[in-house]
Amino acid sequence: MNPDTKRRNYSKETEKILKGLAKERAPRLLLHSCCAPCSSHVMEYLREYFDLTVFYYNPNITEEPEYEKRLAEEKRLIEAYNRQVETGDFTGMHSTGRARKIGILEAPYDPERWLRAVRGLEDCPERGDRCRVCFTLRLFEAARAAAEHGFDYFTTTLTISPLKDAPLLNEIGERAAAEYGVPFLPSDFKKKDGYKRSIELSQAFGLYRQNYCGCVYSKR
Repeated sequence: MNPDTKRRNYSKETEKILKGLAKERAPRLLLHSCCAPCSSHVMEYLREYFDLTVFYYNPNITEEPEYEKRLAEEKRLIEAYNRQVETGDFTGMHSTGRARKIGILEAPYDPERWLRAVRGLEDCPERGDRCRVCFTLRLFEAARAAAEHGFDYFTTTLTISPLKDAPLLNEIGERAAAEYGVPFLPSDFKKKDGYKRSIELSQAFGLYRQNYCGCVYSKR
């Protein structure tokens, strides 16, 4: 990793981009989401600025019942947020009348592709090479989908987690952006109490909060 990457303030970079967005048209952003709790604050924040679509691509969730449970919670939260826009009732939310409805794009569930990608890395510690390969697979697929569907930006909710390496995620996102020609929105969503807010929103909506990332190796 480039040493300069660790010195960047991704949160400030996000704010600078948001301030520079044209007010007459909301750009389209494809948001890779790992789960409803992690996306809760990110969606609340970004729906004020973007025409937002959640991209649900998580082949790292190796047990199908767990995958379906997390996907259902994501859809439930999106539906709740969209009802707020329809009714104009944002009680308890950090939202305004600028908030827009959120769409969802589901990728096929393909855990076998993920298992092939991390073969040989089964015994790596958390935050090691297996996680790097996992992030790369998911963010490059998000970039590919963003290019295919004509989005103006893409990004990921993964930087909301204190356990995830934000500089690494941004570096991978920017490499994927260069390959597919869609700008990556830099982020460190945990900053400025973002992670704290995600916990508050998870409690408010009664979201299922899993205690592992999703893969069988993490669970073990």
